[in-house]
Amino acid sequence: AGSFQDAGVIQHAYNLNFPLHVVPAGSAQCPARSTFSVSTPAVVLETAEDRPEALVVRLYEAHGSTVVAWLQTSLPVQEALLCDLLEQPVAQGHLPLEQQGVRLSFTPFRVLSVLLVLRQ
Repeated sequence: AGSFQDAGVIQHAYNLNFPLHVVPAGSAQCPARSTFSVSTPAVVLETAEDRPEALVVRLYEAHGSTVVAWLQTSLPVQEALLCDLLEQPVAQGHLPLEQQGVRLSFTPFRVLSVLLVLRQ
């Protein structure tokens, strides 16, 4: 019922196409954790790619809206930079690190790539 946004169609599609896989582990309890979070369901974190001392995170706006989203991570980020689709930092692309994380502005269906330089 309602719109595809209200029904959570995008999240359900990801759950269907990329199901969680159970891996046997020892008997010790492991706490649940999430390395990344995004403040709005309108923005999807598509991928995070490893680089030496950094990660490139690709996100997109999926609801056809203009929205501000906060990207949060438990990783020790030293610097955040906007990148082009070839993952090269763009001029004037420095993003300030704030208490809430990294502030990202999206227009409808916009794709953003963010280079997260990690502290050593």
